[in-house]
Amino acid sequence: MQRFIALIVSVLVLPLLASQAVAQSSYKIRSGDVLRIEVLEDSSLNGDSIVLPDGRVSVPLVGSVRVRGRSVDEVRSDLVNRLRPNFASDPTVYVSLSSVAEDEEDEDETLTIYMLGEVATPGTVEVERGTTFLQALAQSGGVTRFGATKRMQLRRPGADGRMQVYTFNVKAIMDGKSSLNTPVLREGDVIIAPQRRLFE
Repeated sequence: MQRFIALIVSVLVLPLLASQAVAQSSYKIRSGDVLRIEVLEDSSLNGDSIVLPDGRVSVPLVGSVRVRGRSVDEVRSDLVNRLRPNFASDPTVYVSLSSVAEDEEDEDETLTIYMLGEVATPGTVEVERGTTFLQALAQSGGVTRFGATKRMQLRRPGADGRMQVYTFNVKAIMDGKSSLNTPVLREGDVIIAPQRRLFE
């Protein structure tokens, strides 16, 4: 019986896993994709990163890394090289696609997003496709004086169905201290302006 199960696994499951691995290794990363980056030696570096419109992701200890047009294997190799000075030996890095950017062909010109918290006009907002997080925030009237602009949030469902949370320091962008490009929005994205803490 065990041999029969092993045979089924080898015939049906392993080719499927291999085909998925080949698909990921040959896929060229695009803006809007979400990469899952894991470092075996330091779990604090693990997380999901949106590929921004400029084709880059932000990685702890490394900074901004260009990934658009590259395969996950190429990105993994690059990250190993960049992280090497921080470890006694080469770190074990895993890079995978958490979710893929939606194709926008034959889709509506607009999409629906949601604003919550300390924004001027909370609720449902219709924006044009291609609108970024920052542009949508401006379109809605911006953040109230009680909003925590240093930790604005973008929430969107991940490939596993769990809600992914991305945080942006909008104040640094407005003050000219950061040139970070905020991501292009997708249908159903939720932008949250948390309430500012005392002395924040």
